[in-house]
Amino acid sequence: MALSSWQLEPAEISALVSGTHGDPFARLGIHKVKSGYVARTVIPGAEKVSAFSLDGKALGDLEGRESEGFFEGKVALKNQAPVFYEAMNATGQWTVVDAYSFGPVLGPLDDYYVAEGTHLRLYDKLGAHPVTHEGIAGVNFALWAPNAKRVSIVGDFNNWDGRRHVLRHRAGAGLWEIFIPELEPGTVYKFEIIGAQGTLLPLKADPFAFQSELRPKTASVIASPETFAWSDAGYLKARGEKDQRRSPMTIYEVHLGSWRRRGDGGFLSYRELADELLPYAADMGFTHIELLPVSEHPYDPSWGYQPTGLYAPTARFGPPNDFAYFIDRAHAMGLGVILDWVPAHFPTDEHGLAHFDGTSLYEHDDPRRGFHPDWNTAIYNFGRTEVQAFLINNALYWMERFHADGLRVDAVASMLYLDYSRKAGEWIPNEEGGRENKEAIAFLKRMNATTYGTHPGVVTVAEESTAWPGVSQPVHSGGLGFGFKWNMGFMHDTLAYMAHEPIHRKHHHNELTFGLLYAFSENFVLPLSHDEVVHGKGSLLTKMAGDDWQKFANLRAYYAFMWAYPGKKLLFMGQEFAQRNEWSEARGLDWDLLQYPSHGGVRTLVRDLNRLYRELPQLHARDCEGDGFEWLIADDRDNSVFAWMRKSGGNHRPVVAVCNFTPVPRQDYVLSLPHWGRWRERINTDASQYGGSGLGNFGAIMAEQQGSHGRPASARVTLPPLATLILEAEE
Repeated sequence: MALSSWQLEPAEISALVSGTHGDPFARLGIHKVKSGYVARTVIPGAEKVSAFSLDGKALGDLEGRESEGFFEGKVALKNQAPVFYEAMNATGQWTVVDAYSFGPVLGPLDDYYVAEGTHLRLYDKLGAHPVTHEGIAGVNFALWAPNAKRVSIVGDFNNWDGRRHVLRHRAGAGLWEIFIPELEPGTVYKFEIIGAQGTLLPLKADPFAFQSELRPKTASVIASPETFAWSDAGYLKARGEKDQRRSPMTIYEVHLGSWRRRGDGGFLSYRELADELLPYAADMGFTHIELLPVSEHPYDPSWGYQPTGLYAPTARFGPPNDFAYFIDRAHAMGLGVILDWVPAHFPTDEHGLAHFDGTSLYEHDDPRRGFHPDWNTAIYNFGRTEVQAFLINNALYWMERFHADGLRVDAVASMLYLDYSRKAGEWIPNEEGGRENKEAIAFLKRMNATTYGTHPGVVTVAEESTAWPGVSQPVHSGGLGFGFKWNMGFMHDTLAYMAHEPIHRKHHHNELTFGLLYAFSENFVLPLSHDEVVHGKGSLLTKMAGDDWQKFANLRAYYAFMWAYPGKKLLFMGQEFAQRNEWSEARGLDWDLLQYPSHGGVRTLVRDLNRLYRELPQLHARDCEGDGFEWLIADDRDNSVFAWMRKSGGNHRPVVAVCNFTPVPRQDYVLSLPHWGRWRERINTDASQYGGSGLGNFGAIMAEQQGSHGRPASARVTLPPLATLILEAEE
């Protein structure tokens, strides 16, 4: 029997039923023909299918043309419109709203800006978005996979059958999209992709998924479209008016999964952490919390540094809106939230970004550029505009959707150098024969310029361990544009000094003075981070020299030394009460130690240091500028004594810090001072409330008009053993 002109040939039907048709939207759904409109659909298992308009009007019965469920027939439509079908077989009847009868949601401008790599709201377009489209509620899915032969969305809603919902290909930008009516938030899904070589790839999670399943499951989840009711407008306004370089910044670095555990060993939720962690950090006087990566990751011991879902707050602690609640509560308590961010590399888990569309899409194809030997991970292709846009949009996403106050950018050094951790012959020079990764440099500059330009008051902080110039200088001045840089040299040198037995410290005096030669070359954060208390390194307490008493005294003196030193402060959780064990992500901190005065004393000291640092502009207003620091005593190596002034640049009198890094008390030590009068002892780390011996100057010293070391005044002071004093001049 001859086919009518509007009926499809058997070969094309076979391609549609098998899911191999090159453009199913060109055939399935509603299409205008010479004599009206025709509807075509594939409904496996159906024996009879009738078409209806969305308001329930009968449009006609469709003819079954193929045993695998292909139906087509003329329908009584006057204009193009979405339809639904009533399908039935011997076991029952069901309804299917035809996804192929809906038009696209994305527009030509989306194609243009995606292709150009300048779309700054990609997270509003790509991924899964619950919307009402052409009169019916559902979810629009969109994906960038320019080299794929076919992309389908699969889940329980279609029996994970990739033939059922093949996406529309927007070839110009490499985008794929489909609107699926009647899907709801909470639905689990993945993408089924036939790659560039015609091979069916492992199912892929959505790169733009806003929510993911809890590991070990790896599917994406349609997130609720419910907008979180923020209450932090006043906080954000004040943040935008603040000069962060000249404001106090003392950061509590936290791994959410191991700060504290429930009685049964389970994780605290985002809301429980908001109720327990945030008041604790605020009471301790920290200005910010810095969270180890919260992006979804499959492996707990990676601490989040192997993310597979950059746009999804990890499901370990609850849904995305609960994470928003956490940040909103932090802002209500005056705490900023900095997120550890990982744009340098990504893991090669098969459900992730690796060979996403059958090609090296997000990564470089050549392993000399695209594979990281240290971490067995893939390296982003920073020279690809769409990859840059994916990462920059992610930075903006955390600030826009979750009101994050900043990003600490992980492993920047590995991004800057093409030969990072590689031997000769294992890397490819740039076009000028150099080792600088110019594509990554351009990406970092663009990321910083964009984030600072769109979100006033945020900060970006680089973990960068080399002498790369201008990391924290503005992009317009030739720098990378970060707000701050971790001072890894400070951490390395000072911890090395504190590990020396006091009798030998005079031979290592320069380990504490050398850092001041470059302390103002960048805007520095002084980090005592998680990296220093894992993998056999021990805790900060165990790094200190001496017996147990000396270890505590050394640690207290070291903390006060650091808080009086120029630079913003960062302390990893547990070190504020001198955790003895090195950190493990598998358990909570040793909170029971606080029953002991030595541990409780350290915590009291950190609280007092935070409050003093915030209270006195002399200690924070010129953290990043040389005119805020001046040595008083830098050459007394025989006694291992150091003294310096901190200045605000305003009308405040200087604050003086003096350290005695030997266990020998120094009576009548001559301390040169900038002016005479009474100086109050604001911090004495040997005070009894901190667990010290209680030796000191009875709360104050008197400076006389008797010059010393080129200063107009001096005082004879008692320097307690292994202790730091912070002195404030009284008006």
